[in-house]
Formats: sequence, structure tokens, C-alpha cells
Amino acid sequence: MNSRRTFLKWVGLSSAMVATGNVPLMAKSAREREITILHTNDTHSHLEPFPLTHKQYPGMGGVAARKKIIDQIRRESTATLLFDAGDIFQGTPYFNFFLGEPEIMAMNNLGYDGATMGNHEFDGGMDNIHKQFSKAQFPLICTNYNFTNTVLSNITKPYQVYVHNNIRVGVFGLGVELEGLVMKELCEGVIYMDPIQTANEMSSFLKNEEKCDLIIVLSHLGYKYKSNKVSDIHLAENTNNIDIIIGGHTHTFLDHADIRRNLSGQEVLINQVGWAGINLGKINVKFTGKKRKISSESHSVIVDKKSILF
Repeated sequence: MNSRRTFLKWVGLSSAMVATGNVPLMAKSAREREITILHTNDTHSHLEPFPLTHKQYPGMGGVAARKKIIDQIRRESTATLLFDAGDIFQGTPYFNFFLGEPEIMAMNNLGYDGATMGNHEFDGGMDNIHKQFSKAQFPLICTNYNFTNTVLSNITKPYQVYVHNNIRVGVFGLGVELEGLVMKELCEGVIYMDPIQTANEMSSFLKNEEKCDLIIVLSHLGYKYKSNKVSDIHLAENTNNIDIIIGGHTHTFLDHADIRRNLSGQEVLINQVGWAGINLGKINVKFTGKKRKISSESHSVIVDKKSILF
């Protein structure tokens, strides 16, 4: 794409007037607002916990234990969103036999609010992506894959806005370049768009036209590389307006979020929680007044049969 106008035309966006009214400033001011962001990545069809005899992760993971933790956090937080950063499919016989349906049903049961697409979602082909995600009760958010001439043109969204506690949260998704990772016949017709340019255009739109207070990227680019391949760190440092990057693809275990500075010197929080559903990421964001973010923190929650919180 050559311009922001072309980009907005592709995603089918239209600007809208926002009525603010003559509300006294005191009515909007001092109350502190908080939102909790929960997230997973690269769960790879691990619906059950690892065996108790597993050398690295004995008894860890599993959607049942994850649900228990998520439900407890939701009871404690008045505003919670749950996201996944891709590679939901592939990794256990569940995918080999059922091609993703149990994974989507599990995510519906856990109450996911949105997900982006990883390269392994293509392992069953695009017809299968359409078939399985048609059953999802949450949006599949992909911004830098142009699916216009494919079966997926009506199954993905370029962005989603959520409103909780009077906080507008804009979410968009960035996928890794498919060439070299996915066989051409499995992604024929998909146009890959530069993630940095796409991110700058979409984050500007969400900030200035959708009036979002918090902007989150669901990224399947990968945390960092030794090469100059675009990563989450590169994304954070070469964009503006993004507040949080929820990462995937490199299976990176971050006990606490990484903080980077964007082009304007503002902090960007990056988090990724490994793979296989072993950890559940948790990010708390607090605001004072209408837009001012005052603090954020991130935890990784070990998901085991005891379902013990931090």
C-alpha cells in the first residue's frame, strides 16, 4: 500500500463523528479505572496437561486448569479481556484427527475475546481455517494479511474495539511472513503487507479516529532475532501509539514484560508466555481521568493441576 488512504480503503473503514457533549470536566476526572488483559500464545493444540512424568513440564498446562484461573481472575476484576497471539493449531493428535475444532470449542468455553493468526493455522489449508473459525465466538483479527481474493475475506477482521470501565481498547493483529513457513498451496492468494507500515497506519487510526485509550497488538512476529527480521522489539521501537504488544511465534518465556521506547520515546510493553498453554499472561493497566495511563504490570501464571495463582 502506498498511502494511509489506500490502507483504510482496503480494511473498509470509515471515519465517524464523535459527540463529546458539554460534560463538566469534574465529572470525568479523578476516578481511577483499571482493566486486566489476559493472554496466551502458541498453545499448539495442547488441550490436556503434560503427563506427570514429563521431564520439563510435569502436569502443567491444560485448558481445564487455565479456565479455573481465568474464572478466578474475572471474579476479582471488573474488566477483563482474554486474547491469543496465534498458533492455536498443530502439535497434538487433537489437531491431526479433528483439524482444530476442539481447540476452537475450548476457546469458546474459556471466553476468549479475540485472537490473531499464526503460521500453523494454515496447516490444514484456508478452507479449514474458514470452517473452524466460523465456529468461533470471538473475532479472528488479522491486519497485515490481505485476504481479499481468498475464502477468508469474510472470516477475519482488521481490528476490534472493546469498551470496559469506560476504557476504549483497540486491538489489531500482525502475522509473520508466510513465505518459507507455509507451503504456497496452503496460503495461495494471501498478500503479506509490511508489519511496521501497517502497524503505524492502524495504530494512528485507532488513536485518532476510534479515540482508543489503549492500543494492543496481537503479534505473531516473534520476540527477537539475531537477524534483521521484523520482531516485536523492532515493532515497538519503530512505531507510535502502540501501548502493548502481546507476542507469539518464538515460544519465548518472559517472566515479566519487556519495556521498550517507541519513536516518540513512549513506553511500549511487550509480553510473551512461552508455549503449550503452560503460562497465562496477565497485564493490569490503570488510568486516571479519561486517557492517562498511570501503571501497568505483567505476570506469568503457571497453569498446573493445582491451579495456584501467583
